[in-house]
Amino acid sequence: MELDLTPKTAQPLLEGDGGGYYIWLSSQVPLLAKTNVGAGQLVLQPRGFALPHYADSSKVGIVTEGTDGVVGMILPNTKKEIVLKLKKGDVIPVPIGGVSWWFNDGDSNLNIIFLGETSTAHVLGEFTYFFLSGVQGLLGSFSSDLISKVYNFNKDEVNKLTQSQKGVVIIKLEKDQPMPKPQLGLTKDFVYDIDAKVPEIEAQNVGLATTLTEKDFPFIKDVGLSVIRVKLESNAIKAPSNLITPGIQLIYIARGSGKIEIVGLGGKRVLDSEVKVGHLIVVPQFFVVSQIAGEEGLESYSIVTTTKPLFEELAGKTSVWGALSPTVQQVSFNVDSKFQKLFISKTTKNTNLIPPTI
Repeated sequence: MELDLTPKTAQPLLEGDGGGYYIWLSSQVPLLAKTNVGAGQLVLQPRGFALPHYADSSKVGIVTEGTDGVVGMILPNTKKEIVLKLKKGDVIPVPIGGVSWWFNDGDSNLNIIFLGETSTAHVLGEFTYFFLSGVQGLLGSFSSDLISKVYNFNKDEVNKLTQSQKGVVIIKLEKDQPMPKPQLGLTKDFVYDIDAKVPEIEAQNVGLATTLTEKDFPFIKDVGLSVIRVKLESNAIKAPSNLITPGIQLIYIARGSGKIEIVGLGGKRVLDSEVKVGHLIVVPQFFVVSQIAGEEGLESYSIVTTTKPLFEELAGKTSVWGALSPTVQQVSFNVDSKFQKLFISKTTKNTNLIPPTI
């Protein structure tokens, strides 16, 4: 069966005064369901508030825009709310079943991309949310008689509890509405600024690549994922590589534009496509992917569905070619010794971040 890896943008699920939520539907991107990964985008306008909820999948939130985000979370098996500050570059794991609410306390939009694994989801390839309050709230769907007995409320009190909030998912709070303040001492334990992390690979005027795993950020182990950031300058290239640890890579284009090429089964090129901000790309298990920046550069965030990712590089100082014996290279490419030496001298000259061709 042919795989459709065409980059896709999110579709609006809900939009209102407080912001919107956007999703990549598995019906439009069937590969999401086939590979058990999903994605969503939360955009909160100033004073926008996403009502408390939990979901059927583990995921990470990556803040791509905003400086004054606030999230409240009640983690599974805990009875205490933690309130954390969010800003651009922050990564926050959201374990399955954890209750959370999200608030924009700033003057500009707060944009959060959620990428996760959906093997436990009701709809494979998508996140399903369960809201505690609002029009879709769980309490409001139970019978009035049950709510009255559970909370010892009379009829009027039941109606006030279950029907006062007319918002659906996202509402806009008044300026004078106080909200819990972030517990800055806790934020470092549950939020990680990947933009500030020292990159594993960096080349001046070319770009950088940063990987965030449980080694640097233990809390991310709770969602079983790792996060990768790739930032390329104008016309630079992230050389082909593949995840050799079993897992799926899900790439989101956060800034700039360029092109992505993917080679898969039988050595067939399955994707050779222009990409831009908002595009989502699924990289199937063991497929080889390369990112090529356009004139304005290219920046992406991605997840891999493993906590200990290992990549095989096809170019650069640490590539597989540097480890293979010269004789094996010669017979594999059917070239002579002179050409093999030329090849290995060129392929191991740089990192796997390739400068623009002059």
